[in-house]
Amino acid sequence: MLMLNRRRFLAVLGTSGAALMAGQVIASALPKVVVIKDPNCGCCGGWVEHMKAAGFPVEVVTSSNVDQVKLRLGVPDELASCHTAEVAGYVIEGHVPADAVNRLLAEMPRARGLAVPGMPMGSPGMEVAGKAPDSYEVVLFGPSGQTTFARYRGVNRV
Repeated sequence: MLMLNRRRFLAVLGTSGAALMAGQVIASALPKVVVIKDPNCGCCGGWVEHMKAAGFPVEVVTSSNVDQVKLRLGVPDELASCHTAEVAGYVIEGHVPADAVNRLLAEMPRARGLAVPGMPMGSPGMEVAGKAPDSYEVVLFGPSGQTTFARYRGVNRV
């Protein structure tokens, strides 16, 4: 039996946008990602393009108070990066691959969100031609603590 908790209900309600056409339900696109970034940051645009390429609609909000947003959303200091996003009730901190966000939305764990601390070389938005990508962890965080959600090298899960 599928339990419908508040987060799942809001995610389905807010992102389904399913349409009924000639007796058929047509599934909608992925939920909107709202990105809050500093107006002086350049790498955030690369991450936004990565998310759009993965099919996410993205809204970008520039703010000189991104640290206040992180505080309001409960992003731990040690997980902070250059931009913060919200999607379907979750927080996405930093250069998290779209693949990890899709998995988060499919599994819907009890957590605040995902983070890639710092700005690893080769992570989405941090690609540099001729430079080998770093290996890094995507961290699942929330009230019960932090755990490794996935490991990546560049945009590839390892």
